[in-house]
Amino acid sequence: MRRFLSGDEAFAEGVRLARPQVISAYPITPQTVVVERLSEMVQQGDLAAEYVHVESEHSALACALGASATGARTFTATSSQGLLYMAEVLTYAAGGRFPIVMMNANRATALPWNIYGDQRDSLALLDHGWIQAYAESNQEALDLALMAYRIAEDPRVATPFMVNLDGFALTHTYEPVDVPDPAEADAFLPPYVTANRFDFEAPVSIGYSAGPEYNRYFKYWAHHDMEGAAAVVAEAEAQFEAVFGRRYPGLVDGYRVDDADYVVVTLGSAAGIVRPAVDRWRDAGVRAGMLRIRYMRPFPYGELAEALAGAKAVAVLERDVSFGAEGTVHTNVSSALHRAGLGVPTLGFIGGLGGDDITAAQVDGVLRRLRDGARGPVVSFLGIDGAEGGVA
Repeated sequence: MRRFLSGDEAFAEGVRLARPQVISAYPITPQTVVVERLSEMVQQGDLAAEYVHVESEHSALACALGASATGARTFTATSSQGLLYMAEVLTYAAGGRFPIVMMNANRATALPWNIYGDQRDSLALLDHGWIQAYAESNQEALDLALMAYRIAEDPRVATPFMVNLDGFALTHTYEPVDVPDPAEADAFLPPYVTANRFDFEAPVSIGYSAGPEYNRYFKYWAHHDMEGAAAVVAEAEAQFEAVFGRRYPGLVDGYRVDDADYVVVTLGSAAGIVRPAVDRWRDAGVRAGMLRIRYMRPFPYGELAEALAGAKAVAVLERDVSFGAEGTVHTNVSSALHRAGLGVPTLGFIGGLGGDDITAAQVDGVLRRLRDGARGPVVSFLGIDGAEGGVA
């Protein structure tokens, strides 16, 4: 069914189709609409789930953790300071290998206080053991809600999954979205069954301790299985295409990148600004391209290196900065190029902080600096020290 939905509403529809058994909810802008719509679905009988309205974001994830530990399919959602408040519980969920799915509405972190969208909240928590995917559109948001459960619950992965939507740019923007039939969703996503749960007939330790001699093994397997999740993502996307007819490209999504001399790497909805810029520069005779990272964890080292191997220069455009260093995405991209032995020069550009617009002129300025061979500072803030202008 074709419907006109905001990103929050689209994601709520995806969660409904996934049939979680427990939803723990604490509203925070711009995530609130997700849990509001889910509460309406539960109240109206469209979704058979236990809906728990908790007293904080920390409690929301703790509730989802407890429910997952009983073998239930669980969902929660948050944003910004709420995600940071959950940080302690993130590591418990990951270490316990509980496949919770959480939607995060990307939003700036304080201070200054700001309700608008950048990606500093989720990127600050990349090391907490969760799979992290970033949607570009509302359709992708709905589809990732379904695929997240399929991937996270696979016994080869058994890892919680955070789906990130850019605050307001996606969460509150309306687009036409294909909402699958429940029977199709059921064919794609089977009921959740796991041995990693409380069971009075076969008791196991859930909240365990491990000293120095054993701790490393738990971390090794968490890392090993996170890396292995890439193959499960590919399998899930192939099955998704077979059931729903929509194809997704894996951990990265390239646009006119195969023969590109100058490539802009980005994340989330910013791709919608970069893509037409690539077309403008191509029309002007410059071989530009774009590479959108869909998954920050597991990180697509091989896919990035393959896509960027022929480039003369690469720009990383992101809504994040690691103060005193550079953009977190830039760090990861540079690492991928170094690991592959590629000497492709990179420039980092920070834009869109606090919901500021990333403009077409700014993207043109980024591509001009690549074309002109500029080797400026490691960190350039668009609108402050980043070049701007049209195609020339």
